[in-house]
Amino acid sequence: MKNIAVIGAGTMGNGIAHTFAQFGYQVQLIDISEEGLKKGLATIEKNLDRMLTKGKISEEEKQATLNNISTYTQVEEGVKQADLVVEAATENETIKLEIFKTLDKVCPKNTILASNTSSIPITKIAAVTQRPEQVIGMHFMNPVPIMKLVEVIRGYNTSNKTTTLVMELSEKLNKVPVEVNDYPGFVANRILMPMLNEAIETLYNNVAGVKEIDTVMKLGMAHPMGPLQLADFIGLDVCLSILEVMYDGFKNPKYAPCPLLVNMVRAGKLGVKSGEGFYDYTNTKKAEEVAKQFA
Repeated sequence: MKNIAVIGAGTMGNGIAHTFAQFGYQVQLIDISEEGLKKGLATIEKNLDRMLTKGKISEEEKQATLNNISTYTQVEEGVKQADLVVEAATENETIKLEIFKTLDKVCPKNTILASNTSSIPITKIAAVTQRPEQVIGMHFMNPVPIMKLVEVIRGYNTSNKTTTLVMELSEKLNKVPVEVNDYPGFVANRILMPMLNEAIETLYNNVAGVKEIDTVMKLGMAHPMGPLQLADFIGLDVCLSILEVMYDGFKNPKYAPCPLLVNMVRAGKLGVKSGEGFYDYTNTKKAEEVAKQFA
């Protein structure tokens, strides 16, 4: 595999593009918005500069990484030579299914189609294509250049060949791939999201305040970031979407989103990306401090 197309230049998309490019792959970063592509590239360069300052990469490696990335606003142009496409669009089932229908039509027949979805069943995504054996989940963790884990999710029809190729490719990125089966939330979010939701319920029930809840989990459980701060970092809308997928998939009330989470998302309080969630991030330095906890 030499050519990797990434759909979506947001937080996950630009992180995935950065990682592949840093390891020498030719990356085609695709987004419907030219402005989105500019922001994505700016984020990649900023993260590379941070790595350069810390001595993790050289100036030559930084430039080589940037040179390995080309941008496109037309899917057809960006994927025409892709060996692998990694979809990293918003966590919305309708949007993802439409993307995969398009990819199936315009990608070469041998192209593997992967989704970075954190909750939507791969089997369901694969079902809208004519190549279900070549559809797989590659769930990277945020921030992608730093975090080691890749959840590799094989759908009902995903072939052994596809799974092996993706596992080996993940290792070439200096990641640790873990193969999991295709159930809502997979492993990471099936365990993480109920914990975050319970933290929100704890706040909702006035058991303790935001900082108190996070302090208990950081100091008592050695978590690097409290659950409410982590929810802000992930995006409260993303948390809500994942919980809704899990609740719909399992029909189990333990996955039902807390009413406080629902109301905050309705009010546009989405966490770091909106400037306010459980914490106030209107000060950009504050937002950067949060991000640095994972750097």
